[in-house]
Amino acid sequence: MENKIKISIVIPAYNEQGRIERSLRRIKAFFDERTYEYEVIVSDDGSTDKTLEIVKKFQESWPELKALENSHKGKAPAIISGINNAIGEYVLFTDVDLSVDIGELPKLLYAVEDRGFDVAIASREGKGAKRIDEPTIRHIMGRVFNYLVQLVILHGINDTQCGFKLFRTSAAVDIFKHTLLYSLDDKIITGGKVSAFDVEILYLAKRMGLKIKEVPVVWIYQDESKVHNIKDSYYNAKDVLVVRLNSLLGKYKV
Repeated sequence: MENKIKISIVIPAYNEQGRIERSLRRIKAFFDERTYEYEVIVSDDGSTDKTLEIVKKFQESWPELKALENSHKGKAPAIISGINNAIGEYVLFTDVDLSVDIGELPKLLYAVEDRGFDVAIASREGKGAKRIDEPTIRHIMGRVFNYLVQLVILHGINDTQCGFKLFRTSAAVDIFKHTLLYSLDDKIITGGKVSAFDVEILYLAKRMGLKIKEVPVVWIYQDESKVHNIKDSYYNAKDVLVVRLNSLLGKYKV
């Protein structure tokens, strides 16, 4: 039977009581103006605040909204959990702060639905892209990191880390079957953790012969970002090197 739901929106969330309501209201307003079927999945990463309470309150009047309760293992496993539960033809995962507004979604949908790409990723680089209110140090660090990514493992993609990516759901599920950095079996952690799992999934997508399209978007820096400039740069660089090592050792069986 053909799936009636066109798109699933996956939002990983960890202690987001201060931002989740605003984001859900914006997403609902966007889809209220569309006619196609959709679902929104908040994949909670073991929050200890009122994040889930707020989501469940929204569910009372929003049947398309779902909540997944996961143990705290980090953003990547939360996204994997959300994608594994998605039933739309396409699946988007987006950061809860909506640094890339949900209004940019039609651009990515056009790439996969009309132009035949398997993956469409928002990019802060390229003609038409805009970065608003981004601190200079963050921009420099992002460009240095992308240089490392292109040099080591993923040539030709100018922005791997923008948190707004759309997949054909069947492709996303297949990709995540082969990831090695993070999985649902990871150990429970303490505190937040940012990673470069995006690099691994895009590397796997290219290795699997999937067509990837970078889509320039407007991106707005959020002061409430949980990214730690030094610590997370280290973890991200480490992840990139591990992906390269895994590749050299032939560990990716695709």
